[in-house]
Amino acid sequence: MGIVFEPKEVEEHRVGSLENFIEKAGGCAVIDGGFATQLELHGASINDPLWSALCLIDNPHLLSKVHLEYLEAGADIIVTSSYQATLPGFISRGLSLEQGEKLLEKSVKLATEARDDFWESVKKIPDHTYNRALVAASIGSYGAYLADGSEYSGYYGPDVDLNKVKDFHRRRLQVLVEAGPDLLAFETIPNKLEAQAVAELLEEENVEIPSWVCFSSVDGVNAPSGESFKECLEVLNTSKRIAAVGINCAPPQFVHDLIKKFKELTGKVIVVYPNSGEIWDGVAKRWLPSKCFNDDKFKVFATRWRDSGAKLIGGCCRTTPSTTRALSKVLKQSSLATN
Repeated sequence: MGIVFEPKEVEEHRVGSLENFIEKAGGCAVIDGGFATQLELHGASINDPLWSALCLIDNPHLLSKVHLEYLEAGADIIVTSSYQATLPGFISRGLSLEQGEKLLEKSVKLATEARDDFWESVKKIPDHTYNRALVAASIGSYGAYLADGSEYSGYYGPDVDLNKVKDFHRRRLQVLVEAGPDLLAFETIPNKLEAQAVAELLEEENVEIPSWVCFSSVDGVNAPSGESFKECLEVLNTSKRIAAVGINCAPPQFVHDLIKKFKELTGKVIVVYPNSGEIWDGVAKRWLPSKCFNDDKFKVFATRWRDSGAKLIGGCCRTTPSTTRALSKVLKQSSLATN
């Protein structure tokens, strides 16, 4: 599975490559924003258990278009459309295992091609402010596959144990790693069980690509399961294969305090990309009316998040390339001012 490093070399290669990238980006790199949100703005109908991954089957050109929009907006890291792209999910749609694996590979290929094409065009422009973006392969939680809202409750039922969660993720992880992304993004992890499964699986598969693991939070204090982040991070802190930990798809008003909490609990890079503040009803499959953050608020809060210790910052559901552009502008301006 690629080059084999000695244990110490693995750690230095994995963590160092991400930290070097962050340093090159000015000390804080910008992650893109809501993928499904932008697809829907372009007319995609994705009210489906596969969610944005449905476009891997029906509208791959839209995926390329959205990646390009986020790159143009200044994203330093773009995340693939594979969040709910699972082999059981594809098979349930009548696809073969091989077809499902090809679609997973396609999610990485589309993002990589968009990044490479964009970089070829902008690197010829004198004094441009873009960085050559990294591609992060999205790996949604087991709850995201269930599509029953359990990624926001953390309750997977009495029959789901550590081995079942690892077996669920294993082949998808193998296929995505083989597709050659720069990073792996484990997203909306709701409990300690799945965090432990991720850490053990990365070790068992000898994964050399830097990974981040992001939890969701519904109360701004604990993981959705009710377990403390101290408990959840303990199983990740010992992993040399996880370069960053953080929060995604939680309300932005929770993020500042959670960054401070994570700074006390881990020495890993901290990554945050909250949603707009709107609330997703996982059962009714709709966004509930609620107060949300506009781009101006995101700009103000992003500098606070960075100053509190976050080094990877972006947006999740209901944020757009406009949000990314605002984040990129304020974070790059402030980094230039301090250099």
